[in-house]
Amino acid sequence: MSDQDALREGLKRVAVALKDVEVPFALAGGYAAWALGGPEPSHDVDFLLAEEEVARTKEELARRGLEVVQPPEDWLFKIRSDGVVIDVLHRGSGRSLAEALEAATEVEVLSVRMPVLGATDLVAQKLLALDEHYCDLAAVVPVMRALRERVDWEEVRRRATGAPFAETVLFLLERLAVIGSPT
Repeated sequence: MSDQDALREGLKRVAVALKDVEVPFALAGGYAAWALGGPEPSHDVDFLLAEEEVARTKEELARRGLEVVQPPEDWLFKIRSDGVVIDVLHRGSGRSLAEALEAATEVEVLSVRMPVLGATDLVAQKLLALDEHYCDLAAVVPVMRALRERVDWEEVRRRATGAPFAETVLFLLERLAVIGSPT
């Protein structure tokens, strides 16, 4: 099985398990962008989960035979499945996770219906994650370009105010004519 196939299988297995646990969650990150029309990522799968559901979810996923791993970071846990690691984040950037999860829409991803973060929340989170330690524009700009027509750019600009890396990428997107200038 290729790495891409393993990521896809892991995504499906974890999504089905999260649905079985009946907790609010959403596909996030690169695969959420892919589900909405962006390029397919090649390195990981991310899900968002409400922080108050973490303990119960970890326990239930382990009971279903998934290997749950707690890394040193306190904002996520990981699941090993099909030879890949799936990240389950319980803190995001920008608007509250509860609001982002509430705004997620059901999308069929690899034949599994699941909630997927909306394009505006996804783009805002990707921009707000940029900093001096992680600023890979080659990974960010193609996603912004692919999702540009689905994003409320004024809302993204509002959330990015005061975040210099996010503001810089928005300026770059304007200069490249990917998005329009602020109104």
